[in-house]
Amino acid sequence: MKNYKLKTHKGTAKRVRATGSGKFVHFKMGRNHLRRRKSSRILRSLDKTRSLSVGDTRKMTRLLPYS
Repeated sequence: MKNYKLKTHKGTAKRVRATGSGKFVHFKMGRNHLRRRKSSRILRSLDKTRSLSVGDTRKMTRLLPYS
């Protein structure tokens, strides 16, 4: 009997990545559109990565099986 390969969810793979310790990180929303009217403080905070919550991490293990 064949063991079938699991498919990676490509939309999630473009937005989320796994760290070495197994956590998942992503960028905050609102980074690309209308940046001129946002303050420098807000823009600096949007450029940092943010870790996902525990509940979302369980979902990511199904969507990104090989990460």
